[in-house]
Amino acid sequence: AEPIPDPAAVNLDAVVAEALDRGRMKATARGIELASTGTRRLTVLGDEELLITALRNLLDNAVAYSPDKTRVLVSTHLAGADIVELSVADQGIGIPERDLERIFERFYRVDPARSRVTGGTGLGLAIVKHVTAAHGGKVTVTSKEGAGSTFTLKLPVRPGVPL
Repeated sequence: AEPIPDPAAVNLDAVVAEALDRGRMKATARGIELASTGTRRLTVLGDEELLITALRNLLDNAVAYSPDKTRVLVSTHLAGADIVELSVADQGIGIPERDLERIFERFYRVDPARSRVTGGTGLGLAIVKHVTAAHGGKVTVTSKEGAGSTFTLKLPVRPGVPL
């Protein structure tokens, strides 16, 4: 991915708050609690709206693939001195191990039959990967079928800002 052309300081508290706000209606309709935790006042260099889009895509998937009356948790923390981790964890259906390598491909669907139920185009995770790469980071996933998934954006800390 091309780097962000005009990166600016991005407060991750604002990114998390906005993404949670944008996803709350769908979650509330299904009794899914959206919550956040972790280290506050973390800053990265990048594009706020792109980071909101990436986080919103992860939240939308977490809600779509979680049973009613469960919880989706967004967390932020430092991983060492120079990496911020932004994670979305759900209690959903999980992803089969055989599919984990392919889920970030454009249009890839783990279960194409579910697309009628959950909607979507199969582009959300590809966008997440692209946005993360444009910010000089990477995205990882851990998942267990029937026990949920955790997607983590690993982003470089904004240079020159004391934490």
